[in-house]
Amino acid sequence: MKSNVITVMKKEFTRFFMDRRMVLTTLLMPGIMIYLLYSFMGQGFVSSHEDYQARVCVQNLPESIEAMAAQGEAIVFSEISGEQEREQAVKELEEGEEGYDLVAVFPEGFEEQVAAYDMSAGGQAPAVELYYNSANTDSQSAYSILLEVLDTYESSLANKFDVNPGENVYDLATEEDMSVQIFSMMVPMLLMVFLFSGCMAIAPESIAGEKERGTIATLLVTPMKRSHLALGKIVSLSVIAILCGFSSFVGTMLSLPKLMGGEVSINANVYGIQDYLMLLLVILSTALVIVALVSIVSAYAKNVKEATSWVTPIMIVSMLLGVTSMVDSLCMTEPVWFLIPLYNSAQCMSGIFSLEADMVNIAVTVVANICYAGVGVFVLTKMFDSEKVMFSK
Repeated sequence: MKSNVITVMKKEFTRFFMDRRMVLTTLLMPGIMIYLLYSFMGQGFVSSHEDYQARVCVQNLPESIEAMAAQGEAIVFSEISGEQEREQAVKELEEGEEGYDLVAVFPEGFEEQVAAYDMSAGGQAPAVELYYNSANTDSQSAYSILLEVLDTYESSLANKFDVNPGENVYDLATEEDMSVQIFSMMVPMLLMVFLFSGCMAIAPESIAGEKERGTIATLLVTPMKRSHLALGKIVSLSVIAILCGFSSFVGTMLSLPKLMGGEVSINANVYGIQDYLMLLLVILSTALVIVALVSIVSAYAKNVKEATSWVTPIMIVSMLLGVTSMVDSLCMTEPVWFLIPLYNSAQCMSGIFSLEADMVNIAVTVVANICYAGVGVFVLTKMFDSEKVMFSK
């Protein structure tokens, strides 16, 4: 048995690694493209906000507001006078012309009205009108910037106390806490997607592709047991799928700080060797389940195109199960829930990354996944035994 399984594995590894195009497109390119894409997105997001200045067309601009806005250097005011100019500016903003991002109208004598206003008297408070176009990103940003200036101005009028004064650190979350939170929310879903993507890139070609080309018949007529063939296929494809997923995972982790603009410090050193070993066990068992599932679908399909179309809905379900790690109400802790394939993997990954791993649940997950993979080998063996399935056109 051992020699037969190893022979099949060698065949699959040779087919994959000797094909330079396949190695480049499925093993190297995903990680490189993800890193470049996320890095450019993060850099573009940061640079666009650093260089942005809101162009505000303003009527009756108070000196106090102008001085306060000048401190941030994010607003450029263009003053207008008269109702006709104001209506023209509002019309241009509504039509999406490039002149202004925001039109602000202050009442005449705004500062005097604010100073004289008595809230207890119940009179009409001085009103500032801000016209903006929410369909325009720059206009929405300009509105937010000026609104923050006005809120700061309003709070300064009755500054009876300060909140968190000085340069003391009031945010008690440590770098470890922030890293754990980000990893536990994002990485389980990403790992599920990457593992499934790796399986989709190789499993349909390995089984449905060989059916389509007729080369599967050569393997089926050999003295090798069909169960050995199925096991060799699943194990070798699982290893390749993990390598493909690892490439995408590395690209994502390297680009994550740039994507977030450097606002959050991310440090993977918060995890120890025990955490990585538990994660490896979960990933290995998960890859076996996914490859077994995709292999069964590929064996039933008549060609690679049909196999890929059938596997896509399963991938969507896998992604949805990965998202459950982000929703507290969907995160169960009872061991019975960890008998559900793919869901158990996502929850175990989330527990490991949040430093709250439950050894019982991880053990249940790994054992259950191995059992499901064994069932997959049995089903695939029966499919290999069926000439109706394997030689269908």
